[in-house]
Amino acid sequence: MSSDRISTRDVARTLKDAEADRRDEAADAIPYRDTVEDRDKDRERQERQDRAVAMFAAEESEGFRTQWDAVQTGFVDEPRRAVVEADALVAQVIKRLSEVFADERTRLEGQWGHEDQVSTEDLRQALRKYRSFFERLLSL
Repeated sequence: MSSDRISTRDVARTLKDAEADRRDEAADAIPYRDTVEDRDKDRERQERQDRAVAMFAAEESEGFRTQWDAVQTGFVDEPRRAVVEADALVAQVIKRLSEVFADERTRLEGQWGHEDQVSTEDLRQALRKYRSFFERLLSL
C-alpha cells in the first residue's frame, strides 16, 4: 500500500467539490426516443456494448485485482486491517478512475480549442466511456 493513503471519504469530498464545479456547465442534449419500448431496447443494446468498454488497461486492472486478492486473503488473520485496506484500495480505484476521465476530458478540450481537430469518432468513444461508467454506477 502507498504511504499516501486515501479513503472513500476523501474521494467523496473530492467528487463533491468537482460536482459543484460542474453544476455551472451546460449539458449536451441526448436525442429523445419516441417510446419507452424504444428506449428500453436501446438501453439493453447499449448495456451489452458497454460491458466491452474497459475502464483501465489490462495490466492496471490485473494489478488492482492482485491487490484485492491480498486484502481478501489478509482478512483471515487481521479482519479489521483488511477492511481498512479494502477501503483504501476502493478509494485508489475511484481516484484512478477520476484521473482517467479527467485526462480524457483534458485531451478532448485541447482538441476543441482547435475546433476542426475533434473527430466524431473521438467524441463517440468518449461518450461510450461515460455511458459505460454511468450505467455501471447505476447498476451498483
